[in-house]
Amino acid sequence: MGSTTTQTQTITAENVIRLFPDVDTHLATSHKVPTNDDNLQGYDEEQIRLMEEVCIVLDENDVPIGSASKKVCHLMTNINEGLLHRAFSVFLFDSKNRLLLQQRASEKITFPNMWTNTCCSHPLGVPGETGDELEAAVQGVRRAAQRKLDQELGIKAKGVPLDDFRFLTRIHYKAPSDGKWGEHEIDYILFIKANVDHTPNPNEVRDTRYVSEAELKRMFQDDSLKFTPWFKLICESMLFEWWEHLDQGLEKYAGESKIRRMI
Repeated sequence: MGSTTTQTQTITAENVIRLFPDVDTHLATSHKVPTNDDNLQGYDEEQIRLMEEVCIVLDENDVPIGSASKKVCHLMTNINEGLLHRAFSVFLFDSKNRLLLQQRASEKITFPNMWTNTCCSHPLGVPGETGDELEAAVQGVRRAAQRKLDQELGIKAKGVPLDDFRFLTRIHYKAPSDGKWGEHEIDYILFIKANVDHTPNPNEVRDTRYVSEAELKRMFQDDSLKFTPWFKLICESMLFEWWEHLDQGLEKYAGESKIRRMI
């Protein structure tokens, strides 16, 4: 996992609006990325299009400030100045308590070819996926999770009902992907147990694998495999304890209101 950059100032609405003129303080359906954008030259056409999606820009307490394009939110030059957005990570387990992993496609602009949890993405700055208070924000990320599980893995909403997603906690982390791109997120952790059929979208997912706890630990010992930084953070701190309580006692970990700072 790459090193992170220490924050030098408080992330407030006032600072964000002053530093980032690209942030729209209203909801927006998209932020058009110029076709001649030098930052995106040479990348996959579909992945460039997805960079127009609107992320929810936050202050450090997870309060929405506005929206900005996925591109703007993932440039390290902006991240190092404090630009922060909302995200979610889904951990889907089958009836044998095996966790479904995905390997990100080589076409991905950030963290290509890395292994990670079932689905990791962003709620969009659109009605239905936003929320100021925690309860509304959780419902928004559940809807976003349904949308992305279908888009990335072909898992239909009926197989993953909204109420079956269990919100555990939020983590605030920052990590570079390469010299240009990275992540700075408040990431909502969602667990769900379901037996599902999945058909990966090859533009998003290179490979998938169901693993037990022991199998995942062995994967981490294989130097040929690379893992996303958020997945490593969650695994190294909390995942295996939660996993042990998947069928009994998970409720004591659910609905945590405090944001876990991992930066």
